[in-house]
Amino acid sequence: MPSPSLPHRSIPPRSASKILALPLLLAAALAMPLDARAEGSRQLATGGASQIEGSAGGGLVPWAVIAGYGAREEIGVTAFATRANTGDYRLDVHGAAVGLFNRLELSVARQSLDLITLGPALGLPGASLDQDIIGAKLRLGGDVLYSRWPQWALGVQYKRQRSFTIPGVVGARDDSDYDLYTSATKVWLAGAGGYNLVGNATLRWSRANETGLLGFGGDRGNGRQLTAEASLAVLLERHWAVGAEFRQKRGHLSALPEDHWRNVFVGWFPNRHLSIVLAYVDLGTVATLDSQTGWYLSLTGGF
Repeated sequence: MPSPSLPHRSIPPRSASKILALPLLLAAALAMPLDARAEGSRQLATGGASQIEGSAGGGLVPWAVIAGYGAREEIGVTAFATRANTGDYRLDVHGAAVGLFNRLELSVARQSLDLITLGPALGLPGASLDQDIIGAKLRLGGDVLYSRWPQWALGVQYKRQRSFTIPGVVGARDDSDYDLYTSATKVWLAGAGGYNLVGNATLRWSRANETGLLGFGGDRGNGRQLTAEASLAVLLERHWAVGAEFRQKRGHLSALPEDHWRNVFVGWFPNRHLSIVLAYVDLGTVATLDSQTGWYLSLTGGF
């Protein structure tokens, strides 16, 4: 792969203004009366954790749940930080989300993938792939606990590169685009040998390369493709969960084929203000480097 020599391209003002939109909304939420921003009435763990693109869900996969524990007439606010490390790559993500009345979720996240091994090999020590993500999720129907059918939601994630140098060199066509997804999530009480069972299925429509970190579109095509994602977890008791996730991936760059992602995780939910997820991830081959396995840690705080 040739060494990139294009100049750094900073995020344009119109995109920066979009990134500021959610912090302003967070400030507005904080200004709401305290009774509207209560601790939340939903059951523990039904808000999920924060996934790598900022939506409420598992680590890799968005779920149909709305961020926080707010029920009708309540608002939930969460903030999170995540790190995943495979040795060759280190991904850092931080962001926040607002859950409005258990109906609408708005989120923002910033991702930075440190090219620990690949950067120096390209003559770019300290190089990283960075993008900002703004998300929205609308609950369309159902309830994870109290309805016969799963809770169902429709979501969108708008993604924009903070520098298009490396994605442009490897053949990506665009530095920004959006993913559309729909998720269904259900808790089956005593569904696994007396323990509660959580299942989620997500369909994503996207043209992202490596979730957008390597841009969008490429020499293999420019259209969106449908991919499947799934999560399954057992609630050992009300504070602990163990489970696994799968995320199908299809890229558009023939020089950089992608593998599906998997993890196994342990989640701890000590109260409605904190969740901690520790996972072992298997990312397969990422940007020519194979056997990318390692650890993932995510902390989410909320009120």
